[in-house]
Amino acid sequence: MRREVASVPKAQAVAAGSAADRLGVARLARMSASGADLHPLWRTLIAKLIGGTIAPGEGLDLSLIAQLLGDKNTGLAIQHEILASHQLFRSPCASKMRGLRVLALAAATDMGGNTPIEFLLEGSGFELTTLYVMPDFDLPAPLPDHDVAIVIASDSEDCRDALQKIDQVAARWPRPLLNAPHLVRHLDRDKLYRLLDGMTGLEIPETAAVSRTQLSDISRSALALCDVAADLAFPVIVRPRGSHAGAGLAKLDDRAALARYLADRQEQDFFISRFVDYSGADGLFRKYRIVFVDGRPYPCHMAIADRWDIWYLNAAMSQSASKRLEEETFMRSFDIGFACRHATALSGIAARVGLDYFIVDCAETKNGSLLVFEADNTAIVHDMDPPDIFPYKPPQMRSIFGAFAAMIQRRSRENQECAA
Repeated sequence: MRREVASVPKAQAVAAGSAADRLGVARLARMSASGADLHPLWRTLIAKLIGGTIAPGEGLDLSLIAQLLGDKNTGLAIQHEILASHQLFRSPCASKMRGLRVLALAAATDMGGNTPIEFLLEGSGFELTTLYVMPDFDLPAPLPDHDVAIVIASDSEDCRDALQKIDQVAARWPRPLLNAPHLVRHLDRDKLYRLLDGMTGLEIPETAAVSRTQLSDISRSALALCDVAADLAFPVIVRPRGSHAGAGLAKLDDRAALARYLADRQEQDFFISRFVDYSGADGLFRKYRIVFVDGRPYPCHMAIADRWDIWYLNAAMSQSASKRLEEETFMRSFDIGFACRHATALSGIAARVGLDYFIVDCAETKNGSLLVFEADNTAIVHDMDPPDIFPYKPPQMRSIFGAFAAMIQRRSRENQECAA
């Protein structure tokens, strides 16, 4: 689904200090998840874009709709045009009554590259504005009014310039700044191993960044796996660098499989790590998402499948009452069960990562250690699962959202007390 993108007329640019209203990620994602047809809205907005009457917020929504419809390239092209003339946007979670003002600092990347913070703040009564930090634009002076700021850009290649720009002024930021950029920059897969390696009760395979040439050399026996990473041996896990939601992820058992994998891929940069069999006694794999808010872990979901490459959408949780019962039990007993078993590892992760908000995707190994796949500040945490099928989820999501809002309030209050 490739669409032609017209240029956004510069006359539509909004003044630098004015936030443009948009539907936003949460609202559009809910529409998509509920089965709503986004094509009519697409057609309406694309007509405005072509006609030169589209508002900046509508243009950013159009970019998201394209991505939700599976056309990432068109979505990013539209986003590029919009952000060239406007960088500040207001989300609809703002209350009619003035609440705390949260400024989210984003990067110009795909919809999976920034924290979907709207889900976390819906219903909080906070005013949320998002500032896209652009390589070719200085940060606005003065900054938009806010009580607390939070970095929502990820540690991906296309966010590095934004993180660096924020980091250059972070020490002088006039309000509390959450998820400091220098800490976010420790989360990419090859860096996370170095950050968490050696912790008691935790296993994390060494992940190495490799080029296509290196993988090709390995497939031809011109380069040994152990020359890339000390513990690397077949079977290995390979994925394109910067990929999300399992795109391009593969378990490769030998050099021939690696050669076939490269023949089907066009990317030039990859991550590689050893495969860890984390299946349980029943042969099923269980993958957990844990949310850390201000150092405390909360259960977000548990996916169960007969395949190692699980993410929640391919685990068919909605089709299995027994799986949902196990997930519900995991959530309800988390503090006295999972969190108790892995207390040392979880507290160590919180301390070493150091971010105010992040998630960890993990599992349990056959010897009982916590197996960490990734840590991320941008993975989606949402309440879109149908409550008639997952009645235990809404209270858990409200608990996470409430903890996040309470953290924002606490940081703002601490700042006010210091100023007084």
